[in-house]
Amino acid sequence: MNDAHLHLVVNHFPIIGTIFGLGILIAGLIFKNQTLKNTAFVLFIIAAAFGFASMNTGEGAEEIAEKLPGVTDQLIETHEELAETFSLFLYATGLLSLLSLILVYKKSALAKLTTIGTVGVAVVAVYFAQQTGTSGGEIRHTEIRANATTPSEGAINKENDLNADDH
Repeated sequence: MNDAHLHLVVNHFPIIGTIFGLGILIAGLIFKNQTLKNTAFVLFIIAAAFGFASMNTGEGAEEIAEKLPGVTDQLIETHEELAETFSLFLYATGLLSLLSLILVYKKSALAKLTTIGTVGVAVVAVYFAQQTGTSGGEIRHTEIRANATTPSEGAINKENDLNADDH
């Protein structure tokens, strides 16, 4: 398994884990359920660990992907910059979650404050998770790029090209 394959294996959990973690944390706050909140904290910590693994396989994946047809330096650079920003918010969410778990265990009044802080940072992390995931997908999935054509547009363009050859 090369770095590109490993990157593809680990890079989904930071995104999905952060989205699910935020949903579960919000549910825990709404229902005043500490078990749900703790579950979200653990998810955020695991997502941060997978984010670390994803960041550490990204460079190797880049070396492989940049040699593939249709892959541009701009696509890779955009993804890399978004991933770096996402990882900062992901690590912050993981650290706040760890702190929140410790404070909950110690029955500290500060636990509520760190929980609210975790929600705020996680919201920003989810935004960058979406941006990072989309930019990563665009590297190999040309159909999701902003300049992608629909199948009918592609057929029309081919038909126009054929008609132009007749003249």
